[in-house]
Order: sequence, then C-alpha cells, then structure tokens
Amino acid sequence: YLAPLLQGDRKACRTVVEETLQSGIPANSVYIHLIWPVMAEIERLSRADKITPIQEHLATRINRTIVDQLQNKLPRRPAKNKSVAVCCAQDELQELGAQMITDLFESDGWEVRFLGGGLTNDDIFAYINDYAPDVLVVYGTAPKQAPDVRRLIDRIRGVNAWPDLRIIVSGGLFNRAEGLWEEIGADGFAPTAAEILHIAADESQVAQPNPRTVNRRRRRRSAHPEFEHADA
Repeated sequence: YLAPLLQGDRKACRTVVEETLQSGIPANSVYIHLIWPVMAEIERLSRADKITPIQEHLATRINRTIVDQLQNKLPRRPAKNKSVAVCCAQDELQELGAQMITDLFESDGWEVRFLGGGLTNDDIFAYINDYAPDVLVVYGTAPKQAPDVRRLIDRIRGVNAWPDLRIIVSGGLFNRAEGLWEEIGADGFAPTAAEILHIAADESQVAQPNPRTVNRRRRRRSAHPEFEHADA
C-alpha cells in the first residue's frame, strides 16, 4: 500500500483496500492496522526529509479519500451515552488523523463532534462550554502550538465547570516528547487511535483534580526545551 501511495496511484491503493475488505477484514481494522500506521510512516518520512512535499500531499489526499469511503462501512455499536469533541492542528496530515479518531469513536457508540483544525482557544473553550463533552481529544500538536494547548487546559481547569471532563492528547509533538502530556496537565496520552478509544472508555481514570496555571508550570524547568522555547 505504501509504495503506490507515495506514487499517487489512487487506483492501486483502492485495489489494496478493496482486496483487504473482501478477505473479511472489517473496515475498523483497516483504519487501525493499515491506514493509521501508514499515515504515521508518511509523517516520519516527511519529518526526515525522505519524501518530497508532493509525495506527502499525494499520500495524505489518497488516504483521506479512502477514509471517507470507508466511513460508512464501519460497524455501529450501541450508544454509550458518552460524548467526545475532537480538535487538531490545521496541518492536513493531522486533520486526517483526527478525522479517523472521530470516525472510530462514532463507530464505538460515542456521540461525536469533530471540530477540526484552525480554531482559537476561545473558539474551543466556547464550544466546550456549550457542548460539555465527557472527553476532549487534542490531536497533532506542533512545537509552536504546545503552549496554546497548555493554556487551553489551564483555562478549562481554572473554570472548573466541567470537573469530570477528561482531556486526552495524541499525535504530533506529544508522540515525540515523552512525558509532555503530563507537563501540560492532560489526563491521558495515546499514540494510536485504538489506544485513544481504550483510554477514553476506561471510566476508572478521572480528570486531573488540581487546576493548573501557566505560572505554576514555569516554576520548574521543562523536560522538553523545544516546548519551553516555544513558550518564550
């Protein structure tokens, strides 16, 4: 699948997916075990300058087309009476990952709202205030965006209007900077879509009990200089 994907060969990629589905593998497994790891590999190759921007764009567009086609083939589990909002970085690759997470939550019986990328903290905060989800997923953060994610979490915790809201982060910088999710006050971290669903469904995990502030975070030296520099 990866080779034709990097060549922009839509027909060959569709053939791989169609043959996979015909073999009896369900659509959610195609999401988790084919599209997601290939997407992660595309991101890794792009960061390492081992593929061109054109290849990255071709691959991401094809993956998104296939995900759109697979969405209606996902299984539909009974409603869980749980809600989740998903937001992400504006980058196209990150929006694809967030879209896949959203689709899998919906398949799993959650009530889902996909906010996408490009929103301000004020926008997200206002939506949280209106929708009051059980879980907020923040996906695909770049180093320069990490301080904004921390400020959003601090603001949500500071208001304390949603004491049971759990915030899970994934993708982008969080996948590369060990422990950063704890530094910014998130409730959980998962590198893959399957693990995000597992953490979200674990009702034994509770939201961070103590509100944090940006100033409190600055009193100790960050374990991630790249993040600290971005906050300067």
